Amino acid sequence: MAAYSTRLDTRRMLSALKFPGLRSRWCITASRILYSTATDPNEKTFEKILIANRGEIACRVMKTCKKMGIKTVAIHSDVDSAAVHVKMADEAVCVGPAPTSKSYLNMDAILEAIRSTGTQAVHPGYGFLSENKEFARRLAAEGVAFIGPDTHAIQAMGDKIESKLLAKNARVNTIPGFDGVVKDADEAVRIAGEIGYPVMIKASAGGGGKGMRIAWDDEETREGFKFSSQEAASSFGDDRLLIEKFIDNPRHIEIQVLADKHGNALWLNERECSIQRRNQKVVEEAPSMFLDTETRKAMGEQAVALARVVKYSSAGTVEFLVDSKKNFYFLEMNTRLQVEHPITECITGLDLVQEMIRVAKGYPLRHKQADIPINGWALECRVYAEDPYKSFGLPSIGRLSQYKEPLHVQGVRVDSGIQEGSDISIYYDPMISKLVTHGSNRAEALERMEEALDSYVIRGVAHNVPLLREVITNPLFIEGNITTKFLPDVYPDGFKGHSLTERERKELLATAVSLYVAAQQRSQRFLEKPRVPLAKPKMKSLDLSAQLDGKTHSVSVADNGDTFCVEVDGTKLNVSSKWNLASALTSVTVDSTQRTVQCLSRDAAGNISLQFLGTVFKLQILTNYAAELSKYMPEKVAEDTTSILRSPMPGTVVAVSVQPGEVVAEGQEICVIEAMKMQNSMTALKTGKVKSVHCKPGETVGEGDLLVQLE
Repeated sequence: MAAYSTRLDTRRMLSALKFPGLRSRWCITASRILYSTATDPNEKTFEKILIANRGEIACRVMKTCKKMGIKTVAIHSDVDSAAVHVKMADEAVCVGPAPTSKSYLNMDAILEAIRSTGTQAVHPGYGFLSENKEFARRLAAEGVAFIGPDTHAIQAMGDKIESKLLAKNARVNTIPGFDGVVKDADEAVRIAGEIGYPVMIKASAGGGGKGMRIAWDDEETREGFKFSSQEAASSFGDDRLLIEKFIDNPRHIEIQVLADKHGNALWLNERECSIQRRNQKVVEEAPSMFLDTETRKAMGEQAVALARVVKYSSAGTVEFLVDSKKNFYFLEMNTRLQVEHPITECITGLDLVQEMIRVAKGYPLRHKQADIPINGWALECRVYAEDPYKSFGLPSIGRLSQYKEPLHVQGVRVDSGIQEGSDISIYYDPMISKLVTHGSNRAEALERMEEALDSYVIRGVAHNVPLLREVITNPLFIEGNITTKFLPDVYPDGFKGHSLTERERKELLATAVSLYVAAQQRSQRFLEKPRVPLAKPKMKSLDLSAQLDGKTHSVSVADNGDTFCVEVDGTKLNVSSKWNLASALTSVTVDSTQRTVQCLSRDAAGNISLQFLGTVFKLQILTNYAAELSKYMPEKVAEDTTSILRSPMPGTVVAVSVQPGEVVAEGQEICVIEAMKMQNSMTALKTGKVKSVHCKPGETVGEGDLLVQLE
């Protein structure tokens, strides 16, 4: 469940009071982030709001509605009937089966839910119908308020082609490109040649990285046109594409804007969103280390100018690409609440959902541009149920068998829509949560994020915490030396996890051995035997064998109460902890270094799986006698993966391009798998003849399922 504190220190609250009738403006305590909880009891508002979304953003909107005394209505598909957002709402209505086209995009069913519940307004969250002008129009026809901009602004800014033309007219810096709709692959190649490679092919009605491809030559342009149009049709029901110059090695920096129906508009500082994979953001921060005051002001003023041109009202975001010389170019405007809005709330103290509700009700903004601060530093990590070792993150499905958010860490906010026992399904975005930390400066926010990631307990599905932790501790990221190519540049061969230094390796081994011995001692107590120290002073210690990454290490350990004296390959280390083996988290001090580790599994054969510095390491701890016997155990022969193609993720087969007996070349497309609305082309690893095909279009496949076999 979304979790963030709303506790206030009364004296600080009153001293921060700036606007008549308001209870508070912004406040930060030592242990929790607080964005604005300002409410005016004399302001009339909506009695009931329907949230036309699911997951964490639905929960997020409900938090503010409850704070404002507004009743909430949730919609859900049949597979989401027990979801957290359904439980949080005052009322809930099922709007169809699992596929989004039949539920969360089903306007007829949603409108019927609005009528049956007597809803006065709708908050669309992000994605789904949040930028659908037809939905906004139909709500207006029903006399129901849309908590977002009007249909004109959605049309103008939601269409990348029209928005670019309007941006030019508003004197906003724009990227060179083709302003019309690209008709087919041949025209795409011709336009790309005129603009000059590389180019970006993207969905006109797109967002969230879907329907976007970079092309460096004619062949990639044709392929990009094909997949981008298919993804755009699947995600947005609109396959129109545009092409523009791709700016190599840029930063992705966006400006949050807020405007009302009375002509007032503000820019709420920037967010740095350069850490991306497949054009989707992974780590964001506010403010940006790269911008100076002058550039920030120029970008903010251009963003507001664009908002005024389209008579924008509500919260919105103007995205820019920024080159190494701080030249910035308009990318697009998102006419909705952004995923990463929490970090803006942290540094400004504003509740953006509350401001959107007030604007939709017709109230003018309560703030002036001079009132908008940059209060400290905030970071957001998008925690996904996906395997970061596969293309920086392919979706993972399953049930959360264990789940605990790191709310004990100072300055942490977690926006989520799941809980222990929740299912991550194939039908929707695999986001688990948005993990946010706030500090007085960037260093403090980073330190808190590192601790929060180490303390985040997620079991039952693969997750991207290892990648997130590596990003925020990478020297280049810490220096602020980043671009949108950060991940492929830092990990050209793909993400492999944390690379241990020699010292860290010995710390890991010492920790694993200590946990092994502590478990053995606990077993003695369960057998009603007294806890016997392994060795008294000047007595012989226990000798063990520890295997890590195929290498065997010589280890000896002696027990000294809560501290184990461990010698690893000749290096002596003191490992201390309370050794609460029932806890998902273990705080360990190795000499003077404190670590938070997670023991994911442990068995009687000495196998132990530890999450250490974010990455999961598998070790085996054995007595010397058992290690000697293990040499005679047969090893499992590895599968030859060059002759078979298995699905790297759960998904739906969109197309199969080969048939038995056909000769394929290395790199040739075999089939296309769609997962969470992202299409992935599966290719042959070698040249050969197709022996058998085990899938067909429309079929659902699981991770590891056999797709095609070569002779």
